[in-house]
Amino acid sequence: MSFAPKDEHEAQVQFALERGIPAISAVMGTTRLPYPSSVFDVIHCARCRVPWHVEGGKLLLELNRVLRPGGYFVWSATPVYQKLPEDVGIWKAMSKLTKSMCWDLVVVRNDKLNQVAAAIYRKPSTNECYNERAENEPPLCSESDDPNAAWKVPLEACIHKVPEDASDRGSQWPPQWPSRLEKPPYWLKSQLDVNGKSAPEDFISDYKHWKNVVSKTYLTGMGIDWSSVRNVLDMRAVYGGFAAALKDLNVWVMNVVPHIDSRDTLAIIFERGLIGMYHDWCESFSIYPRTYDVVHADHLFSVLKKRCNLVAVIAEVDRILRPEGKLIVWDDAETLNEIESMAKSLHWDIRFTYSKDNMGLLCIQKTFWRPTEQETILSAIA
Repeated sequence: MSFAPKDEHEAQVQFALERGIPAISAVMGTTRLPYPSSVFDVIHCARCRVPWHVEGGKLLLELNRVLRPGGYFVWSATPVYQKLPEDVGIWKAMSKLTKSMCWDLVVVRNDKLNQVAAAIYRKPSTNECYNERAENEPPLCSESDDPNAAWKVPLEACIHKVPEDASDRGSQWPPQWPSRLEKPPYWLKSQLDVNGKSAPEDFISDYKHWKNVVSKTYLTGMGIDWSSVRNVLDMRAVYGGFAAALKDLNVWVMNVVPHIDSRDTLAIIFERGLIGMYHDWCESFSIYPRTYDVVHADHLFSVLKKRCNLVAVIAEVDRILRPEGKLIVWDDAETLNEIESMAKSLHWDIRFTYSKDNMGLLCIQKTFWRPTEQETILSAIA
């Protein structure tokens, strides 16, 4: 997962997307990143100007939150390899901060060609160092501070403890790919039942469902040339079963777990070796226009329309979907009729429809049509 702020680095996000690399526009600022805790194995920052050492180390402590116990931070910036007074000062401040966070400095390595260097740090895998610190600075986070709460949560300059129970998420690293993709995580058994089934049973059932849908409908029955599809946005990913069912295709899937309208399953998605983020689809998605080849929405729009304007949501889908890209929707008949009507007003092509017992499937293709200036003005007046 790559991200960069909307400043002089903005084009880097677009370059990454065009190369087929998952990326979003985001910034290290005043709120947490849209990810649960302990999900990234390695965090990398190159030509890195982020002021990690200021304000009590809030930004570096946010990396600590999303990094797995035993995970690595690779930092390549001028303070690592230059000796200007400002760089030396920053290096000393970073050394003091990372030591107080119990991070080990594994190595500082110079590139022989250009002498640019990187420092590699490792997050502790136990709480032993935290408990033995002479000073509680940065302080440990309070017990009431949920490390997995991420949507618009203000940053705090505190350290979350590492899970100690062997059955807790983060206490073990996941298996290697692809076994991690297809098996329920070891810690899922501790979760509550879902629809009368245990969480692991629901996980397995979900994966079987999407493998069946993908093989029997999406790949052969909808007229989509999957060889031309580079990326997919799943607007309501649940366990990431749809993305997992696409594992043999040369595509990457952005799995979104809606912050309000869905259970918090994003940690499961990362545990499977997939990527994703939290989002509220009543708000704009932080990505460039015309980014995704396929957008997928499973029983999302009927829930969204209860609290926000569905026309605005479809307009946002239109913004992020490439011309000739496909929107695949599962939902109730009433909602599908509304979406089909909106699609026709946008001059999209209806490619596939199916309905049974008041539920259905709709596949529509975005076209190159855009309203003329006069049509836009008349629509605004209306």
